[in-house]
Amino acid sequence: MSLPRFASSAFLLSAALAVAQPVTPKEAALPSLAPLIESVKGAVVNIDVRKELKGDELASLPLPMRQRRGGSPPTTQGSGSGVIIDSKGLVLTNNHVIVDAMTIRVRLDDGRALDAEILGRDPLTDLALLKIKGKVEKLPSVALGDSALMRVGDFVVAIGNPFALAHSVTLGIISAKDRDISAGPYDQFLQTDAAINPGNSGGPLFNLKGEVIGINTAINAAGNSIGFSVPSNLAKALLPQLEAKGFVVRGWLGIAPQDVSPALARALGVPNGEGALVVNVTDGGPASKAGLKEEDVIIAIDGAKIPNASGLVRLVGLKRPDAPVTLSLIRQGKPVELKVTLGTRPDVEGLGAIDRPESSGAQPPPRLGLSVDDLDPRFSNATGIRGGAAVVEVAPGSPAEKGGLRRGMVVTELNHRPVKNRDELMKELKGAKSGEVVLLRTVVPGGGRGLQAIEVP
Repeated sequence: MSLPRFASSAFLLSAALAVAQPVTPKEAALPSLAPLIESVKGAVVNIDVRKELKGDELASLPLPMRQRRGGSPPTTQGSGSGVIIDSKGLVLTNNHVIVDAMTIRVRLDDGRALDAEILGRDPLTDLALLKIKGKVEKLPSVALGDSALMRVGDFVVAIGNPFALAHSVTLGIISAKDRDISAGPYDQFLQTDAAINPGNSGGPLFNLKGEVIGINTAINAAGNSIGFSVPSNLAKALLPQLEAKGFVVRGWLGIAPQDVSPALARALGVPNGEGALVVNVTDGGPASKAGLKEEDVIIAIDGAKIPNASGLVRLVGLKRPDAPVTLSLIRQGKPVELKVTLGTRPDVEGLGAIDRPESSGAQPPPRLGLSVDDLDPRFSNATGIRGGAAVVEVAPGSPAEKGGLRRGMVVTELNHRPVKNRDELMKELKGAKSGEVVLLRTVVPGGGRGLQAIEVP
């Protein structure tokens, strides 16, 4: 008997499930996602974090509640989701779930609650990698799949911790691919109608093989069933750096690109209207040294087509600094090829220079509760801050915290004397006597200057 020309969605789901999971004769009459869920849910975790209240949240509290006993500021609890991608305790989640966390606790499906630490994070893609503390082995884990193989209409399953409802499961499809929602320069989200709510952030989006093909990250609050996930292929590309360095270093061309409109394509002789138009070339940058010019249109890098300006930024950002690449251009209507050696993307956000999970140098006296490090030259070039020491950690309740120091600040002066680097600041602080008050002048990139006083215990 022939099938109807247009099969129902129930029939399509049944067919997909039959391919995805073998079933016994008894189960055959009842198509279900249960075998898939059972095979992967153990790797999905709930993440509880404790954060210090700051900014508007702190200001909204009544004045007597703005400091706890002992002088430390009040804290707040947050939650999200994550997924174990290595049986030794590596957990992939969102950066916004764990940023500024004082403590992180991972709760497993089997009821265990384990402490975790940040191994690396990348705010530009909203990804973070955690490591469960202590000796753990043979934890349930799942593999990252190939997000490029996903098609619009393919079934997906989201598992997470929405509104603290642990291990909630929702079903949907891929609604669209390559979405740019203006969350960052490397947007390439998968869109899904699988229900994603607050608390789902950082949780996995599975295909019907039980592979993670996305990390659930954002929703459109004004819409219904419009959620966005970071593709697994992007996460796989960044994981080696997150694990080894704690942050991501990206390739850099040194240009300002824009999309090619149909009118620009005709005027510049660009076939198909694809590519990225060069509207500015940074003096002395990699592109400038290679001879790239304004009004050039980049249509491919190493043979990979460039659809638009965002595609160019993403592709260059995934390549390592100092990598040699071949640019295919249209210049005045004619094809041109240029060899370029990429530079290192300036760390304008201060992610590598200031927000490292660990400092590479020696630390100031523990009595102050302050950890500092040298500034990265790329950070200095991007911000114009030429000297000083970056604050990378401030212990809760410490003299440094009570004095107003926060991670991300740059100390530029101590007692009205310029601070050139970490070692100079350490030397001065070590020489400070008990009871003395040291005066620090600080800079927050993009956030102004300040003056802090620390009483030495």
